[in-house]
Amino acid sequence: MQVTLPPELELIVSRQLTSGKYQSAIEVIRTAIELLEQQEDIYQGKLAELQQAAQVGWEASQRGEVVDGSIAMEQIRSNLNSRYTK
Repeated sequence: MQVTLPPELELIVSRQLTSGKYQSAIEVIRTAIELLEQQEDIYQGKLAELQQAAQVGWEASQRGEVVDGSIAMEQIRSNLNSRYTK
């Protein structure tokens, strides 16, 4: 497969080569692709966590276990303050 990079991406690759961190353009691109894969893995993990948290919240709301928004925000602020003022 041959890929032609637009000038702005060629510049990024050139800067990385000039920095001395990488020996070839292929190495720069391989590293970028590996980082993209890692980011996707992290995103998928976070998405699953958020979906699970949303499900828990939905089920609690169905049982009538809800808190007024202003009260919830005050509880969040209080928790944050106690966490960062220790």
